[in-house]
Amino acid sequence: MLKILKNFTDSPTSGGIILFICVLISLSIANSPLGAAFENILNTPLGFETASVHLRYTAALWINDGLMAIFFLLVGLEIKRELVSGELSTPRQALLPIFCAFGGAIVPAGIYFAVNQGTETVSGWGIPMATDIAFALAVIAMLGKRVPSSLKVFLAALAIVDDLIAILVIAIFYSAELHTIYLGYAAAILALLFVFNRLGVRSLFFYLIPGLFIWYFVHHSGIHATIAGVLTAMTIPLATKGQGEPPLLKLEHALTTPVNFLIVPLFALANTAIRFEEGMLEGLISPLGVGIIVGLMLGKPVGVYLMTKLAILLRIGSMPQGASWAQIIGVGLLAGIGFTMSIFIALLSFSDNLLIAEAKFSILIASLLSGVTGYILLSRVATPSNDNEKKT
Repeated sequence: MLKILKNFTDSPTSGGIILFICVLISLSIANSPLGAAFENILNTPLGFETASVHLRYTAALWINDGLMAIFFLLVGLEIKRELVSGELSTPRQALLPIFCAFGGAIVPAGIYFAVNQGTETVSGWGIPMATDIAFALAVIAMLGKRVPSSLKVFLAALAIVDDLIAILVIAIFYSAELHTIYLGYAAAILALLFVFNRLGVRSLFFYLIPGLFIWYFVHHSGIHATIAGVLTAMTIPLATKGQGEPPLLKLEHALTTPVNFLIVPLFALANTAIRFEEGMLEGLISPLGVGIIVGLMLGKPVGVYLMTKLAILLRIGSMPQGASWAQIIGVGLLAGIGFTMSIFIALLSFSDNLLIAEAKFSILIASLLSGVTGYILLSRVATPSNDNEKKT
């Protein structure tokens, strides 16, 4: 049983499977007699409050602002590793996925903005920009050897840059009024962590404990608290200097399982409890629904495809080895699986519960259709022969 469990947790598809199951459970609970009780649980206040410290929030807020900061910490670790020694470490390697990520973010946002311009939902333009890295990589992993390994690396790098764009969008456009004194406290602690890094301090204790204070001060500064996870990740050492496993890799390995099998599933349970009501389907053809669905399903693959063409035309990037143009479109479709990040931005975009529910439902539909069509296309398109590769 332990071996079976280990094989399951090590599988690249298992995270996506757990997420899918949690979505089904959450939807089932929301549309059952247990729906009201589940909502009450999510709205239960937890924590404590004193005259100088406020740490009492609802269970849902602890999940979205607290646990998701750990998710963003892991994302930040992955981004730093790729920038230092991975697929984004050289200009030649980084430019194509960077170009494609920006194309896959700007085109969907433009589509959404054009459809929703002049409406109360125009503020949700950031929703279709995001890619859910766990779901997207789980789907492409299911294809096995039917797609070249270079295409999987390309999708991973694209999704990582996409995450970075989403983080910047949240920090700049979806944050409340800034309180500079708290921001100053967070900046001072962050500077101290960089000093620790330069001095060669390797103990994670010296980064994670101050990281908790950074989270607290960022949360009260008006910038969304999850950004603290990324900021902390950027300070954690990656260089080894012959001293064993680097702290960054040690922390990344420690966080991967709890994030994939606890934190992200909890986020899915808490944020996809959508009660299906009369008129919900009509919401799919509202400007909000059309902007999200068309943005993710059409904007993502079009943006990725056009930017790949541009990068190759300008000779600043090269096609993933062994990949075809049809496979690039398939990857673009998988990038249209928004889910976690898209739902997260939807929560920041609207205060009206009905708009949030319609946005979540549209994200679920768009992500499902993008995943299915991307999988079908990639499974049916043959990888070019070596001769065709050379011609390309």
